[in-house]
Amino acid sequence: YGTAELKLWLDTLREYAEKQAIVIVPGGGPFADQVRTAQQTHHFDDNHAHHMAILAMAQFGLLISGICAESQLFSFPPNHQLRPTGLFVWIPDSRLLSDTKLPHSWDISSDSLALWLANELNSEQLILVKQANATDHTSITELIKLDIIDSGFKSLFSHNPIDSYILSASDYSLFTKSFFTDIDYRLSLP
Repeated sequence: YGTAELKLWLDTLREYAEKQAIVIVPGGGPFADQVRTAQQTHHFDDNHAHHMAILAMAQFGLLISGICAESQLFSFPPNHQLRPTGLFVWIPDSRLLSDTKLPHSWDISSDSLALWLANELNSEQLILVKQANATDHTSITELIKLDIIDSGFKSLFSHNPIDSYILSASDYSLFTKSFFTDIDYRLSLP
């Protein structure tokens, strides 16, 4: 949110999206932080906080779309087939709350929702971009212990694995290289 890397990533993804479709799943950023603060202050349940956090992701998605005019807003289920190329920004909405596979808690954040959406779209791969120095670890269990990815990711991944990779925000230049064949960045269980 508040870093130079956001614009650099958007430029990189926009360029890559000329070759294939890219769907950005925004995190909640400072908007989700406000939900956490509100929950601590007003003591409401995780179900309501989860719904508010989804709205926080949508707000960040709108911000991303505002920064990157070439991107297109995307909802799921989509009203039409995704084009084979282009940069799309997912705007999650309340329809997501009806999926019984997704608990309504802080165990499920944009990490797990990105995995869920990648599976729903039959995507070939998922790339998580994290502010933390994430590329030192590729074990999902270790990344959860380090609070780099959410705790719900492991269960979703074990039931519906997809080629998943992790990069740090500062690694935007690696995206244009063929790092997909480099096992060092591929997530694994345990």
